[in-house]
Amino acid sequence: MIILTIFFFITAILYSSIGFGGGSTYLALMLIWDIPFYIFPIIALICNIIVVTGNSINFLRTKNININLLTPYLIGSVPFAFFGASISINKDLFEILLFFILLIAGIFLLLESKSFNKDQIVIRQVSKVISIFIGSIIGFISGLVGIGGGIFLSPILFLIKAGYPKHITSTASLFILINSIFGVAGQLTKDIVLNEFLNYWPLFIVVLIGGQIGSFLNIKFLSNKVLALMTSFLVIFVAIRMGFKLIS
Repeated sequence: MIILTIFFFITAILYSSIGFGGGSTYLALMLIWDIPFYIFPIIALICNIIVVTGNSINFLRTKNININLLTPYLIGSVPFAFFGASISINKDLFEILLFFILLIAGIFLLLESKSFNKDQIVIRQVSKVISIFIGSIIGFISGLVGIGGGIFLSPILFLIKAGYPKHITSTASLFILINSIFGVAGQLTKDIVLNEFLNYWPLFIVVLIGGQIGSFLNIKFLSNKVLALMTSFLVIFVAIRMGFKLIS
């Protein structure tokens, strides 16, 4: 449990530094440490909420949130995040889904790292229908496995040039927060043993501390590009570790 707590702490630092919550990696770590399968998603989602709440408040306070950019993705994601979270899947399917999600997310983050620090950015207008559709897909996948979805939304927004970097980062943070809240609501429609879930309260404490440190690192020391690269390597490493677990 001590080693798992340390890894949660490191994950929170890295993910919060680029505006993410870390849900996908929390899930993979719990899978590797053989935490009871049925409480995976709710632990990961609550950790997400803890980590991104501070960032979201800061973005709202500094008015860095682009509501017009965020809204259509949320319209699509929120109902599907709740619906996906309410569906029960077996552990074997969950492991396979999480492996592919981590691998794809790591590749997306590598692509995203190339989008930081560009001098000239041309913003494209994306159809609201397409935005809602993208949000729906991300929301359903997020709810099903217990992640916030920002790790997919942010690279997609960069790739389609939907907004400026600061707006994309803030959009991803608020997207993760709201998606995770509705994901928790969906998870609570299933039979979850809350007493056992509460036994893992140290994880919530360390991600709270790690999230604050990550936000500080982002502001004071490391560039977004470096942080995105570091996080992508972490995600890909965990995906490979999961892959070995699946075939062993």
